[in-house]
Amino acid sequence: MPAPGSRSGYLVRLALLLPLLLACLLAALPAGAMQAAADGASPAPATAEPAAELPPPDNDIRGRFDFTFDKAAAKLAELVAKLPLLLVALLIVAFAAWLGGFVSRRLHLLRLRTDNPYMNGLIRNVLRVLITLFGLLLALDLLNATALVTAVLGSAGVVGLVLGFAFKDIAENYVAGVLLSLRQPFSPGNHVVIDGNEGKVVALHSRTTVLMTLDGNELRLPNALVFKAIVLNYSRNPKRRFDFSVAIDGSQSIRVSHALAMEQVRQIEGVLSDPGPSWSVQEFTTAGIVLRFFGWVDQRESDLGKVRSEAIRMVKAEFARAGIEAPRTTYHVLTAREPGDTAPSAHAEPTHGAAADTSVNRDIDEQLAQAQQAADGDNNLLEPSADKP
Repeated sequence: MPAPGSRSGYLVRLALLLPLLLACLLAALPAGAMQAAADGASPAPATAEPAAELPPPDNDIRGRFDFTFDKAAAKLAELVAKLPLLLVALLIVAFAAWLGGFVSRRLHLLRLRTDNPYMNGLIRNVLRVLITLFGLLLALDLLNATALVTAVLGSAGVVGLVLGFAFKDIAENYVAGVLLSLRQPFSPGNHVVIDGNEGKVVALHSRTTVLMTLDGNELRLPNALVFKAIVLNYSRNPKRRFDFSVAIDGSQSIRVSHALAMEQVRQIEGVLSDPGPSWSVQEFTTAGIVLRFFGWVDQRESDLGKVRSEAIRMVKAEFARAGIEAPRTTYHVLTAREPGDTAPSAHAEPTHGAAADTSVNRDIDEQLAQAQQAADGDNNLLEPSADKP
């Protein structure tokens, strides 16, 4: 509770006393009106209705002027008579607008605040509009304008239907923004690819999602497109794999080449040991042998592009020191060969395969298990595979 002498304390007291004062004033107005009606009432039957005064003929200019003047004076007198009631209605609308702003700024008192700033703004605006609209309807009912209230509500329904068709895309983007805010497939700063558009998330607005491309340009995507598109989030899992390929000449040893390369990749700062680096032979053609190497980095501590570049540089330097050559176009002119002559080989490939690793790659299994465990509490509709190893 606010302190008794503080400003917020006075505002709370005013908020509590103002409806009471308005209720007393409303209760007093009908009583006075009824007393005045009782004092000046005529004994005429209650069912009798005053006859409507007809306007004078069109050729009676003076009469029509007097008739119009008397009618305007009567309307003005009626307005002056209702001025206190109109003032009370205006006070109700003003109080409702102030109360809507007061409540919307203190969502924590109503336990409506969430960890999502987008939803906080949406709830704040909805509360402000609802409270203000309630005060406006109460003021119209006080002025005995129930017919106007009915007409406004009916017109609002028709206008809302027309605007819904006219601004279908805007409404679709707005609803998609609400759903994206609830699901939160990405967070500010995440590196994502949405419908082929790559960049880092800046913000999620009511109708658009703002990305910053890797070139430093601002990219705005409609929320409806983002909601329906395939979203690739590079930042959700902090561990990310990089790969690069190196081609060597067909006369070189695959075993020696990959051993030298793997030793260099393991020594690079930023390359994780769990999961560790790996390799594979991508292809073996007449143009040479293509070796492919893989490594993992923690994106929170290392930049993937820089670690990959350093790995390529280190492997290239080691191959140069070891004399492992890249593929080259070679023309062999064969003449008469003496029996027993064999072509020299820079690195003979061992024929035994006892030390070869052919086990199933389990690099990502631990991360996959953690992701599945997190998804189990989120109504996962996928059943676990029965033949999962």
